[in-house]
Amino acid sequence: MWNSPRERICLEERRHGIVLARPFVKAIGLSAFGAGLSWIGGPLTIPGAIVLAGAAFVAVRAAWEWESTRLVVTTEKLYVSYGFWRRRAAGVHLARARTLEVEQTLLGRLLGYGTLIAGELEVDYVAGPWRVWQAAGGVEEPRPGRSRPLADDRVALAQRQVAVDGRRGRGASLREAHR
Repeated sequence: MWNSPRERICLEERRHGIVLARPFVKAIGLSAFGAGLSWIGGPLTIPGAIVLAGAAFVAVRAAWEWESTRLVVTTEKLYVSYGFWRRRAAGVHLARARTLEVEQTLLGRLLGYGTLIAGELEVDYVAGPWRVWQAAGGVEEPRPGRSRPLADDRVALAQRQVAVDGRRGRGASLREAHR
């Protein structure tokens, strides 16, 4: 997905761990069923072991898929890369994406995940979607009692520091010139 030598990674995130909940619940259910079959014994021991192996496969596959999926925000693009044996990526240029949206359910707000929509790219279960949104160039609305958006706080602090350092430097040189 790299096209420009000036392109730099701003943020790299995995999907939220909640994506593992459904496969792990399936794996636990399968393992309970397999253990029950094995516990009964007799001719059901071998099918029970096969079901237990299937449960382990479901859990490991889900964890592996979660581990190999990345959401990347660069200075020019937002893309998702996924797959282990066959690596694939889907992305959108930030300049061409007219809107950047974040959708969150109540559970998503409580646990810190949401869906990020940028043009035609829609990524579910993004961990910290507002952080990704800000890194991709989103502009946060001011909250009541705040004079400016949160994204500008670090920039404003750096600008104030430069201004203070500049004033100190100019003041010192003016004092030395008058001596």
